[in-house]
Amino acid sequence: MSIKFSKDHEWINAADTAAAVVGITVHAQDALGDVVFVDLPEVGKTFAQGEVAGVVESVKAAADVYMPVTGEIVEVNEALRADPSLANSDPLGAGWFFKVKLANAGELDGLMDETAYTSFAASA
Repeated sequence: MSIKFSKDHEWINAADTAAAVVGITVHAQDALGDVVFVDLPEVGKTFAQGEVAGVVESVKAAADVYMPVTGEIVEVNEALRADPSLANSDPLGAGWFFKVKLANAGELDGLMDETAYTSFAASA
């Protein structure tokens, strides 16, 4: 499965539906500027699609991080908590935010592929 994107500028890589990886997009981190703090969700907590699961703060603004799918948090990126700049330097890699166990894999179908997201982000 390729990476999917939400209208709220989160990405999800659901290659492993037991631990799909979620982070913010390159577009989101560009808009935020230098990330200085992240508030990550609690492991074991369940969120519905679209709910606020965390917060990212930069020198310019603070923004909510939304759940792209319904699921349970199974891991958070402690390296990101220790070094929030990873969200800027490697947003689609080492700067991931959390891993989620999907409650409904069908929700992935409602998210955008890279082509659709690129077009969406360009008009945002």
